[in-house]
Amino acid sequence: MTPTIDDPDRTDTRPSPNDDGVSHSGPDPTELAARADLLAAENSRLRDEYARAMRTTYRRTAQWLAVVGAVAALGGVLLPDGREVLFSLGAIGLFGAILTYYLTPGQFVAADVGERVYAAAAANATALVDELALRDDRLYLPGRDSSPVRLFVPQRADYDRPDDRSGPVVTHAAERGLLLEPTGGRLFASFERTLAEPLPTDPTAATAQLADGVVEQFELATSAEPSVDADDGRVTVAVESSAFGAVDRFDHPIASFFAVGLADTLDRPIELTVEPGDDRSHWLVTCRWDAT
Repeated sequence: MTPTIDDPDRTDTRPSPNDDGVSHSGPDPTELAARADLLAAENSRLRDEYARAMRTTYRRTAQWLAVVGAVAALGGVLLPDGREVLFSLGAIGLFGAILTYYLTPGQFVAADVGERVYAAAAANATALVDELALRDDRLYLPGRDSSPVRLFVPQRADYDRPDDRSGPVVTHAAERGLLLEPTGGRLFASFERTLAEPLPTDPTAATAQLADGVVEQFELATSAEPSVDADDGRVTVAVESSAFGAVDRFDHPIASFFAVGLADTLDRPIELTVEPGDDRSHWLVTCRWDAT
């Protein structure tokens, strides 16, 4: 028997008057906005909590330095035979405690924030290099007359070294290209101020100290293992877990720091290349110079 429209067993497949064929079961925009505000507030709270934890760590260190200094000074009073040494240790401990407490950073910037700032600068520089039809060469030129190292991106393979005062766009035929301040320049200047004496001119020793600076001082990577062939004029550093993302981008801070340091120390132009390693967290930073 053919079912009629009054038959309860018949399924009505006709679209309803309000059915436009689009599902309206998605999340409410008001709810999404509320979630976004909640996440923003949580991120702000976590950043504040991280800064507070870091300040607490610094100040706890200052307290222990003060305790060690006070104990050493007290020992100098009670033990005349070791008074000179103990008083010296006490003075060092107390002075270190004061410095640590009052020089505690008041603001901490997350690594991903710095990476985003660098990413924008690298993208702009890469676009400029492409627009000017420059080569892929990245040359770090030592300064003359105490001027800092400069990054030179030439247009021709048979380039001439530009004057330090040229730039940022060099228009002379044989020197045509970009002459820029490298991102590693100020990092290296800050690193030098922490050294008791200048970097050694031996490439092996210099690279080892630069690698320590990248990992221990600036915390730009979890490890940096150098391999040096001074006779061939080559240094390759295996970098792991860069804090600023992919190291093969334009003038990356880690690669730039090594190139600037070697150019300044060896007083030779450094050609920089970066290649990916075995996985996405490993990078091979290679600096070459004329060893003849």
